[in-house]
Amino acid sequence: MAKLGIGVIGCGNIAGTYLRNAELFPGVEIRACADISIEAAERRAEEFGIRATSINALLAADDIDLVLNLTVPNAHFDVSMAALSAGKHVFTEKPLAATAALGRQLVEEADRRGLSIGSAPDTFLGAAGRLARRLMDEGAIGKVVTGTAFMMTRGMEHWHPSPQFYYQPGGGPVLDMGPYYITMLVNLLGPARRVMAMNVTGEPERLITAPGPSCGTRFSVGTPTTVTALLEFASGATVVAVMSWDVFRHGNHPIELHGTEGSLRLPDPDTFGGSVSLSRSGAPWQEQSTAADLHGRLNWPYDAPDRANYRMLGVAELARALAEGRPARASGALALHVLEVLEGMLESSVSGVAVDLLERNVRPAPLAEAEAATLGG
Repeated sequence: MAKLGIGVIGCGNIAGTYLRNAELFPGVEIRACADISIEAAERRAEEFGIRATSINALLAADDIDLVLNLTVPNAHFDVSMAALSAGKHVFTEKPLAATAALGRQLVEEADRRGLSIGSAPDTFLGAAGRLARRLMDEGAIGKVVTGTAFMMTRGMEHWHPSPQFYYQPGGGPVLDMGPYYITMLVNLLGPARRVMAMNVTGEPERLITAPGPSCGTRFSVGTPTTVTALLEFASGATVVAVMSWDVFRHGNHPIELHGTEGSLRLPDPDTFGGSVSLSRSGAPWQEQSTAADLHGRLNWPYDAPDRANYRMLGVAELARALAEGRPARASGALALHVLEVLEGMLESSVSGVAVDLLERNVRPAPLAEAEAATLGG
């Protein structure tokens, strides 16, 4: 398979992770990078041995097949639409766009042009997600009745040097971290059909304590920092989801699902690995580590050595999908449904009224271990 030529737009914090991981996947090759700050692009280019260009030059480059959009959330739509208009495939960081309406425009434009658009998160394709999907498809816990999904931390200002954008419309725990949890749930349960929620904002201002030029400064919060939701899936399962940046410490598992034959526990869906635990008919938990499995072992000894991080896996799978003429698993359609769920959570948390969702056939095909092995990593 010929390598898919990739140009990165957005050379900030997360770009380093994608650029480091690109060499793990033989089907893709990052050839250029661009940023509104040419200095930022030049630093990344020198660090990883690629060329730095202007955004317009990257979009016009003949050797760029796909634009990897790593800009801030509120720029996702403009950059992705510009890339599609230039005839490039797109893979974007999450969320797909700041609103579901904008996300729909992107998916429709890609379809109209015969292009592929994919979106993070791709963590559900990792070792833990594949194991959990296999157990679910085998009927290990029977028909899922209920479950929980908890993403609860103190937020971003304690580690990110410029966290302000996380706390504005288009960000917040729902749109920033919610995609990992909802994508994993859709991967396991299929599409959601209804959501109702409530919200609260813990603090109207946040203090930046991460090292950097903004350390010690405060900024205003413009989006809810805790949302509690009840999700109803088309399968009939109901799941309580809490997305919060107002929690110091808690003891809840990231995701638990409970069915007619047993229960399943999943690790943090922001990671590719971790342990999956199964209880059959009330028996003690049987824990299965994925640390020795493909896309489950530790590969990021830079900032978080306790995490498996294979960001680029979704791009590699999209490249294979293009070569095989089939939909990508981390598709724009899946990301759009997830965005509609998340937007429904926010809308319901303000209005107090349940939001009905369009039922989309977006549950991705399972990624078999043999196929995963051919992607690299």
